[in-house]
This record gives sequence, structure tokens and C-alpha cells, in this order.
Amino acid sequence: MNKPTYFYKDKPLFGLDIGHGSLKAMQLGTHDGKTVIDGYGTTKFDIHALDDGVIIDPKAIATKIHAMFQHDIVGRITAKRVAMAIPTYRTFSRAIQLPKLSDAELREAVQLELEQYVPVPLQDLYLDYVTTNESANGIELFVVAVPKKIVDSYLALSTMIGLEAILIEPTMAACARLFSNDRQSDVPSLIIDFGSLTADICIVDKTVLATSTVPAGGLVFTEAIRNKLQITLEEAGDIKTKYGLDVSKVQKEVVAALQEPLEQLVTEIRRMLRYYEERYGPDKHVGQIVILGGGANMPGLGDYLTDVLKVPTRTHNHPWALFEHDGLKPPIPADRLMYVTVAGLALMKSGEVFRT
Repeated sequence: MNKPTYFYKDKPLFGLDIGHGSLKAMQLGTHDGKTVIDGYGTTKFDIHALDDGVIIDPKAIATKIHAMFQHDIVGRITAKRVAMAIPTYRTFSRAIQLPKLSDAELREAVQLELEQYVPVPLQDLYLDYVTTNESANGIELFVVAVPKKIVDSYLALSTMIGLEAILIEPTMAACARLFSNDRQSDVPSLIIDFGSLTADICIVDKTVLATSTVPAGGLVFTEAIRNKLQITLEEAGDIKTKYGLDVSKVQKEVVAALQEPLEQLVTEIRRMLRYYEERYGPDKHVGQIVILGGGANMPGLGDYLTDVLKVPTRTHNHPWALFEHDGLKPPIPADRLMYVTVAGLALMKSGEVFRT
């Protein structure tokens, strides 16, 4: 019965991140015991191909994926197996504590717990969970539920383009996997993944313990600057990436423009820090805040969070700083952080999926 697992175990996979109007792909390999970036690429697609997280026009996205593989891959992506990510804000997650139970009783207990918190019928969700702590008093689980219609649309897309989808997970799970390769990942950390529309937040202490989301993504920042300064979206994007919150002739205006989304972000971070200390004990403290994702490249953002929250904040290393790339030309510096999620997906091994 184990033979199929061994057969599948060595087959490579690549990561495919379907974002807000953008696609990113990456394949990693192992050479001389080191993780190496074999290939990567990105392209854009019409955001109307998605509706509330569901791929409603798979043909449009499939066409863009084919074109990306023909013209926009740097290096080589050869795998036919794919790991994909669903935006964290489209999922439901929660840490729950339960007494020790049999497997059948445990799943039933998890479902009963989720019914109290999730505003979607359980029959419309795919459910998974992992044990994060176990003691004589019981167990603690981290539970993730994802709408079936979103997952099924991703599976339909992978079939359309001739790929075998073996993993679909929240973007934050992929980010946490990449973070585990960071030399400074051994302290309790709060990670913020700045996407286009949202900032996804999680607390990691060897494993993901809590997640949350606020509307403070890169595009949200850009639009806030545009509205405040009465300029074009392109001009606002240039100001955000060139000056951001750093000292400049427009600093006062940028800080004023971003006040609302930044206040929402800081309020939620403080709530999560309190949650962690209250749930896991007063001696437990988050030692650092790590920002990543495409929206994390705004100058001054890390310094702002350090000053306001009094917690050291740093930008996460991008894949080209963490892994070898054997002379493969990396993207421009401003674009490297946007490959964090897809690199985390690419780190998963087929054998690990089939063992779980």
C-alpha cells in the first residue's frame, strides 16, 4: 500500500500564486544539498476572471498561464504537479482547545466548534486542522476552512492546463513555510503579508497559531495616496515605492493619506499581540514583526511599525537572498518580495503532501 507514496515522493512540483490580477510561478530544486531557484515568472490577467475568490473565467487565466510559460519564465519550470494558494482573507481559521478524543470524535468536535464562529454552512466548506500543542489536559488545534467553490474552481483550472494540483492552502501558510527558512525564525514572530488588497497577519511560534486580515494592502495604500494628493494612480504608485513614509518633500501628505489603513493595521496587530500573551502565558512575547509580500517594499514602513508598536520590525528576506539561483537573473529589487508566497508553495515536497 505504501508503494504509490514512494512513487509520488520524488516527483517535483512548482508553486502557482494567483493574486489580484497577477500570476506568479516558481520551481525550486536541490543541488549539492542546497535549495536552488530553478525557474520563475509572472504575468497579469483581467481581475474580472475572479469573483469573490472564485475563478469564473478559467479559460482567460489558463491562456495567460500558457503565455507565461512560453514567454515569461526565467530559467526552467518542468514540473507537472502544482501547489496553489488561496488568499488568506478568503479562508476561515481559528485555534481551538479540545479534550483528547478519537479521530472520529475529534472531527465532529471541530465541526461543532466551527459552527459557532464561521458564517458559512459547513457543508459548503473544506475543513482541515493540525495539532499545535498536546498536554495531559487536552489538545490545541489550528483549524482552517475554505469555501468549496473556491477550491473547486482552482482544481478545474489546474485540470484545464494539464497540471495535477496536489496542494491548495492559504497564502499565509506558504509565507510561514518560507519564513521557517529564515535564520531568525526561532523566536515568536508576528508576520504581515502585504498583498494588493489586504495585509494578512499571523503569529508564528514554530507553527501558525493565529491569523487575521485588515484592508491595508499595497493597492489600498496607492489609492489612498492618489485620493489625498489628487494625482493619477500611476503617480501615486511611484510616490509610494520611491518615498513611502520616509523623510521627503511629500512625507506629511503621504502619512496623512495612509493614516486610516495604518491605524487599522496597528490596532489589529496590538489585538493579536494581546491574544498571544493572554492565551499562551504572560511570559510569552512576540520578539519581532516581519513584513513581506509585494506591498512591503514601501520605504519607512518597518520603521513606522517599530516606532508605534515598540517591537523590532524588519523586512523578510526575499527568495533570492534565501536560496541559490546559479546565475539565474533575479527580478528587479522592488519586485523580489512579491515572490514570497510562491516560493513558500514551491518549498513543499510531493512526499510531504502524500504522507499527511
